[in-house]
Formats: sequence, structure tokens, C-alpha cells
Amino acid sequence: MVSDQKPLGSWSVKQGQIITCPAVCNFQTREYIVVHDNKVLRIWNNEDVNLDKVFKATLSAEVYRILSVQGTEPLVLFKEGAVRGLEALLADPQQKIETVISDEEVIKWTKFFIVFRHPVLIFITEKHGNYFAYVQMFNSRILTKYTLLLGQDENSVIESFTASVDRKFISLMSLSSDGCIYETLIPIRPTDPEKNQTLVRSLLLKAVVSGNTRNGVALTALDQDHIAVLGSPQAASKECLSVWNIKFQTLQTSKELPQGTSGQLWYYGENLFMLHGKSLTVIPYKCEVSSLAGALGKLKHGQDPGTHVMPRFVNWETPQGCGLGFQNSEQSRRIEDSEKHIEVEVRKFLALKQTPDFHTVIGDTVTGLLERCKAEPSFYPRNCLMQLIQTHVLSYSLCPDLMEIALIKKDVQLLQLCLQQFPDIPESVTCACLKIFLSIGDDSLQETDVSMESVFDYSNSVHDEKMEEQTEILQNGFSPEEDKCSNCDQELNKKPQDETKESTSCPVVPKRAALLNAILHSAYSETFLLPHLKDIPAQHITLFLKYLYFLYLKCSENATMTLPGIHPPTLNQIMDWICLLLDANFTVVVMMPEAKRLLINLYKLVKSQISVYSELNKIEVSFRELQKLNQEKNNRGLYSIEVLELF
Repeated sequence: MVSDQKPLGSWSVKQGQIITCPAVCNFQTREYIVVHDNKVLRIWNNEDVNLDKVFKATLSAEVYRILSVQGTEPLVLFKEGAVRGLEALLADPQQKIETVISDEEVIKWTKFFIVFRHPVLIFITEKHGNYFAYVQMFNSRILTKYTLLLGQDENSVIESFTASVDRKFISLMSLSSDGCIYETLIPIRPTDPEKNQTLVRSLLLKAVVSGNTRNGVALTALDQDHIAVLGSPQAASKECLSVWNIKFQTLQTSKELPQGTSGQLWYYGENLFMLHGKSLTVIPYKCEVSSLAGALGKLKHGQDPGTHVMPRFVNWETPQGCGLGFQNSEQSRRIEDSEKHIEVEVRKFLALKQTPDFHTVIGDTVTGLLERCKAEPSFYPRNCLMQLIQTHVLSYSLCPDLMEIALIKKDVQLLQLCLQQFPDIPESVTCACLKIFLSIGDDSLQETDVSMESVFDYSNSVHDEKMEEQTEILQNGFSPEEDKCSNCDQELNKKPQDETKESTSCPVVPKRAALLNAILHSAYSETFLLPHLKDIPAQHITLFLKYLYFLYLKCSENATMTLPGIHPPTLNQIMDWICLLLDANFTVVVMMPEAKRLLINLYKLVKSQISVYSELNKIEVSFRELQKLNQEKNNRGLYSIEVLELF
């Protein structure tokens, strides 16, 4: 009895005899059936004590498995592929058993279903690395053979099989030697049952166990959307039992098995059975209805007092020394953890090799920390959050509260890291970050540790008149003498020398430049970004424009039009943001006297760009004419002299 952990009966064969087929229950007669020495069949009940005195039948062929499900009589699958009902077989145990599979073809796995109240049997065979599926429909006596193509990895070996069934298909899932789970859909009603058909498998879950593990690997279907996997997630790690949601590609729960397993796993009556060390371990597990909320661990539900499942959550209120992990709700108790303690525990967890539940634990960890941050405003484990962001597992959509709290705290270092790591930040949040980056004081920035890899050495910037001379002499290959904006030149010449130096040096300190560069690198949609840019104060817009213009001048210093540094902004990013800021705030900025000189410089910049494109259009016409001439070469001889005049 599983609930009482007591054996109800025990039977053994004689010395020298070997049980070659697992015992099953005949649900119609409440008897047990087993096969020993491949051909000898025994049937007994709970009142029998000695197997040697129970019913015995010697068969004419070797048995692979006896299969039994509720609602129908047991089936006997022979090693040569033939199938018999138990009653018909017992009526004539020595009847001739036909050969169904070919020579050297070996049965690897089998499963018995009831579909539309009719029995359906599937078994998988292997021959020289090739795999075949046989489906037996007992209502029509049709046996269909399929060849299973492994796809790109033809050399992989299939370690374990499982299957689930619906009204149209048998979903055959296989765990291969590469550590991945594949799916093959087998139609219940074949279009041409007499023909050997071919089926291709598709990747279902990637790297759920280590590809180097060959022992202790198994999987079993729990329902149409969930599977349980037994195996080591990493080559050097201990074996784990994991439950995956194959519909949403998420890990539902995982439990480490330090004593190892034999690679055998069963699921019956909402209970998982496996051998753990020298014991039979039974784990009650009930699958929830598959939904996105449940797959992400956000489904709130009650739990019966007698039902014990493996809950999935990270307990942040465990005593010191308990560390990270999955804890039963009965064992958890509320105590207050310090930020330092949490940081130490997170560092310990991140130092371990990644396990199948790594992504899940990271998500749960951040969620738990942020909930406590909102409940206790004084609690803010920023170092811990920084470590978790750098795992490259998180995104804005998974933890939107993270940047919201960082904005409230004006934590520019964490905001910069989020901008660098998260690809899905909304435009409103990007603009909120920009507001803080432009408004925070220089003194506060000096005390902040931000990433400076996108910023080049400003000490090499030119702070005298040389850069000014360059901007006046050469603008994308055109001299300002060709510029007809004489009024603009006059306005520029009236400015004092100090303002000239200001325009040729970086208008922001290096740390602010690093933060603004993170904004330039962020993804956005112009339609959604423009309304939020209008809410930024005009003086901050002017400062940002001055910085962008400075970056443009630095790009113009070399032929490649690029900035130095590890990950600097590109020219396209600089020009796009100049256009965005002017489109959103031009009517406000144009009224500011301190922005007049900047706007004149930007005007000249745009005018020089127009001149460049104008000349390029002229050249394009000439190239078109050359292309036409080139197309006419087929009409000429092997040798000709041509004179082309370009105007």
C-alpha cells in the first residue's frame, strides 16, 4: 500500500528462473500476470502465496511485454512484433506466433491506449540505428508501419520514449542522446495503412538533460501538455526529476535526487513512481490546467490538505544557512532577512552551474525581491538586483516593477544596466530614464559607478580653435564659401571666444555621456516615442542636442564617420535622435536665446547634408548613362574605343 508504505504481498520465482517481463494487473479479473524465462506465463491473485503453485502457461514464442489498461483485456506483445489478447492466447498457449518485424529489428518501447473506446497499441523498433513505429488498431485489425526520420542529427541515439494521445494523433516524444526532446505526430487513422510511411520528428525541448548522460535517463507523459524528465541537467551535476510544460516551453518544477536513479519512471493515478537509491519513491503530482499564468508560476489556486505536490517558489524568508531552493510551504516561516544575507545567498546560487530550473529561479527571485521592495520602501538590495540582471535571463516584460523602483530611487547605474540588457523597454520608460539622466546633478554622478565603455577619452578632445576651423572649412566635403546662409555665418562670427570653445568641447561630463549613450542604443518606435519627448523640459532638450551635435563633430573628424571606444553610438543613431528631438520640441527650443547658436549649427549641418545628396543625385544620373552604355556592349565587336563626356 503506497499510502501506508507497507507491502501487501510478495512472490518470488525459483532459483535459476528470471523474470523477463514486468508484472501487470488484469483490471477485469483483479489478477496479476508475469512472464519469466521469456515464455512462461504466470497468473495469480492476492490469496496465492507461492508462484510455483499458481496458473502456468508455456507459450510458443518469447514475450516482450504484457500491456494492461482499465476497460479492456490485457494484450501480449511478442518479441517478433505479433500481438494477442490474453484470453485468446490462454485458450491455445502453443498457437503459432507470426513474425511481424524484420530480422535484426528489436523492440525498444511500447504503449497501450484506449481511443474512442477501442484499444490502440504502438511499439517502437530499432535496426542499425534506424527507428520504426508500428501502430495496431484492434477495432479494424490494421497494423501500420512508419519510418521515423531523426532529422538533422542522424547520429543521435534515442534513450527513452513516451507518448500521449488525442482524437487525431499519437504524440510520440523521444529523449535523444543530445539531451533534447523531440516530438513525432503519428496519425491514428492512416491514409494508406498498407504502405510504409515516413514521419519526421521536430524539436520540442532543447537541452533538458546533459548530452553526455546515458544512464538514469527517462521521460513520461503526464498529460497532453506536461512531461516528467529524469536525468542530469549538467554533465557533472546530480540527477533531477523535472516537470516541463511543453505547450509553453517552461519548467514547472525540479527536484534533485542525490542518491541516483535507475532510469525508470512511471506516472499513474496522479503519482510519479521511480527508484531512488534502493527505495521506491512515490511523488504525488497533479497537473494544473495548462495556461500561460500557470506556466509562469503566477496561477493562484487552493490546495487540498491531503495533496502534496512539489511547489515552485523561492523562499526569501528562510533562516540563514538554508540558501536558495524549493521549500514546502509548511516548512517556511517568516523572518526578516538582511540585504547582505540575500546578496550572499544569490552569489552562492549564481556560482553554481546552471540547472534546468535556473531561469525559473531567477524570475522567482526577482519577483520576490521586488514585492518586498514595494512592501518595505527602506528595503532595496541593489547589488543583488544588479547580479541578477547580468545573468541575461531577465527582460522588462518579466519584471516591469524593476525599472519602476529604480526610477523612484533614481538609481542611474541600475537603469543604465537595464537599458543595456532589456530589449523590450517601453518608450515611456526610456523617456523617464532620459529625464533622470539629464536632470541629475554632476556631483551626484561623480559618486555613481556607471559603465564607461561607450565613452571615448574626452581628454583628447580639441578645446581650441582647430575644431572650429575644421567645421568652417569642411562640412562633408563642402566649404562654407558655397553656403549661401551669409546671415548664419555672421551670427556665428559675432559669438565670443568662450562660446566657441564651449561648442567644440563636450557639453556633459563623461558619466552623463555614458548614460545618454545607453539611451541612444535603446530600441524604440518613433510613433510611441515622440509624445513622451515633448514632456522633457526645454533646457534638458537643448543640453541633449548640444551633446548630439558634439558627437556628430567627433564623427566628422575621420573618414569612417565613427566614434572611438568599445561600444560608441553610431552616426545613424546620433542623426535619428537629433531629428526626434527637433520634431518633438522645435517650437519650444526655437524661442530659447541660449539655443540660437546651436540651431544655426544644426541648420548648417542639414544644409551641408542636402548639398551632399544633391551632388550624389547628379552623379547617379551619370552612372545611369554609363549603365545604359554598358548594356549595349553586346552589339559591339571584340575591340572598340569609346569616349565618354560627363557634364
